[in-house]
Order: sequence, then C-alpha cells, then structure tokens
Amino acid sequence: MSRVGQQPIAVPDSVTVTISASNEVKASGPKGTIVRNFRPEMTISQSDGQISVSRPNDDRESRALHGTTRSLIANMVKGVSEGFKKEMEVHGVGYRVQKQGEKVILQLGYSHPIEVSPPAGVEVGEIETFTPTQANQWLTTTFAVSGANNEDVGQFASVIRKARKVDPYRGKGIRYRGEMIRRKAGKTIGVQ
Repeated sequence: MSRVGQQPIAVPDSVTVTISASNEVKASGPKGTIVRNFRPEMTISQSDGQISVSRPNDDRESRALHGTTRSLIANMVKGVSEGFKKEMEVHGVGYRVQKQGEKVILQLGYSHPIEVSPPAGVEVGEIETFTPTQANQWLTTTFAVSGANNEDVGQFASVIRKARKVDPYRGKGIRYRGEMIRRKAGKTIGVQ
C-alpha cells in the first residue's frame, strides 16, 4: 500500500468538498474555490468529515496515481482553508519592487523595468525594504506571494525569481526566504 495514499484527509468545518461521479472534486472555503478532475481509476469517497482515496489494483501506474491523487486533494483542502505563501527576498543596490494595482514592477539593474501580472487567485503582499546594518550587506526588499492554489503560487514565485537569478559571486538577485545560495570564490592574483 502507498503510505501517502492510504492516509485519510481531514476536512475542516469551514471547507465544503463535493465529489461528482466523474471524479471531479470541488473544494470551497474562506480562501476561494478550487475544482479539479482526477483519473477515473481512482476511487474518491467522503465520510465522517474525511476523504479517502483507493486504487483498483497494484499496478505501477495505479500505485503512483494513488499517492499523487491524495496529495493533490489534501493541497486543495489546505489551500481553500489556510492558503499557501512563498516569501521572497530581493538583494542588491538599486534593485526595487513596486506594486501598481495588481501588477508587480521589478527594477533589477536592466535598462528597463520588468512588469509581471499575477494570475487569478494569486496576490502579492506588502513590500518592505530593509536597510543594511553592516557595511558589506545589500539593501533587502521582502514580499510574499500568496493564494489558494499551491501550483499557481509556486509558478508565479518562480516567474518573479527568474527575472534576476542570484549571482553566485556577489549574492545579488531574487531568492526565496531561507534559500541557501552556494557562493563561489572570485579570481585571486597569485603572489610571485
């Protein structure tokens, strides 16, 4: 048995989940509504405030789908009740992030600003800028990307991060909060 797939999913009181005969699962809660279709081989059932997923046989594909289906439904339930958040940091002199309505405007050392618009259901939180406390630190800007759908939040955070990847020599760029960056040593001149 799949260790992930056999675990039941607890549904909070604030979330309503409806499962149709064609394996369409609709979860709605305080953070929004998510609808997703699942493969017809998986059997999805709901009873006593819990959702369980079962598979028809022990084929390799069925075993893989079992855990995946359970994880996707659990993410739907968590997303509409609590939501997902990715915290981001921008390090660098002259690097700025601004919001204009729904758009996010990134000034990252290029000759032009980069404008990105979040997809429906994803929002960018308050943008805060911290001045360095030591002489060798960069100006740091922090913000959070949040929403109900985990995939949309992660994809939009990835689009923002790709706008200026972290430089391995100086450490400037956009990163997730807490992300470890492997720094490289610069060139040194040998003494002769």
